[in-house]
Amino acid sequence: MAATSAIPFTPILSPSHSSSPSHSSIRLQLHYSSSLPLPDLSISETPPPRFQIISGRREVLGAGIALVSALFSGRSVAEAREVEVGAYLPPSPSDPSFVVFKASPKDTPALRAGNVQPYEFVLPPTWKQTRVANILSGNYCQPKCAEPWVEVKFEDESQGKVQVVASPLIRLTNKPNAKIEDIGSPEKVIASLGPFVTGNSFDPDELLETSVEKLGDQTYYTYLLDTPFALTGSHNLAKATAKGNTVVLFVASANDKQWQASRKTLKTILDSFRV
Repeated sequence: MAATSAIPFTPILSPSHSSSPSHSSIRLQLHYSSSLPLPDLSISETPPPRFQIISGRREVLGAGIALVSALFSGRSVAEAREVEVGAYLPPSPSDPSFVVFKASPKDTPALRAGNVQPYEFVLPPTWKQTRVANILSGNYCQPKCAEPWVEVKFEDESQGKVQVVASPLIRLTNKPNAKIEDIGSPEKVIASLGPFVTGNSFDPDELLETSVEKLGDQTYYTYLLDTPFALTGSHNLAKATAKGNTVVLFVASANDKQWQASRKTLKTILDSFRV
């Protein structure tokens, strides 16, 4: 047969209606601009490699979309530890039904940089630590972060979640090494830090109670908030103090169902927080 040049064509996929009932392939019909005989091309039921690659790419793309969705919805991408804290944290000396988490330099970038003083609090043994996204952890800006960052997070699906947020002192006052009372009243402090309690916005009307606690030379402001539109949860407890060049905010959050069952537990966790 004489050699011929490439001939443009438009492929159209359509089922082939064969008289044989066992025939289940799909015939590729090619509409040529020439009257040359058509080759008998068939595509079997098993997709060729090209279609398998496209399918694989779609799966990867789907996984990437799920990852971004998890990040922006506030949910952790993966747990920092897959086991309950009771498996590796010691019991609380004051109440063995809780365990004690004592933060150390190995736990966060800010503690390693010396920007945050060590802190501790108790947790029910069934809670799990969740991973903090790198963009929220302050890892990229230590030791001179200009905005607040998240230190650690723990949660229990049936009880709620807690997190420690740290803010540069200079964001609230120009006075070096200021105590929390030097910054202002509890209401003034929560007006600045409220969005980091709720995850979005803060309305002064959401503040139900405030109190001041003095432990040694450290002063703590404590808050009870009703936050129906908060991303963190419709109920929030918070505790703030200042030490060194940082203001540290402890937040316990719950939805309506969690709050009804675990309000007392969350209050115990909040009360135990110390810097």
